[in-house]
Amino acid sequence: MRRIKIIVGDVSAVAVLSSGKTSEAIWDSLPIENTVNTWGDEIYFDIPVTSALDETAKEVVEKGDLGYWPTGKAFCIFFGPTPASKGDEIRPASAVNIVGRVEGNTDLFKRVRDGENIKLERIE
Repeated sequence: MRRIKIIVGDVSAVAVLSSGKTSEAIWDSLPIENTVNTWGDEIYFDIPVTSALDETAKEVVEKGDLGYWPTGKAFCIFFGPTPASKGDEIRPASAVNIVGRVEGNTDLFKRVRDGENIKLERIE
């Protein structure tokens, strides 16, 4: 099981990466640092990974899912509805590969603001 730490401002969370080519490419690229963008209750940011949609791809995701958005070469953290959502669903702008899941409470990500620095690092 490959675990990562997500650090953004005063928010810190642990997540587990799933198995699969996209997840492997993300793991191999760690640590990653960038500036976050927010879109409703989603955080996303560019990462140095290129991958096409795969068998894990979804257009509606679950709270706590981690996704890779091929269109923007971005890592996504989903913790609630986005502007594209219908009702209570969590809908990315377009399909994402599911690459992992946040452990524990995802509501803490609601404190994250556009433009904050984020870091993903391995937990060995």
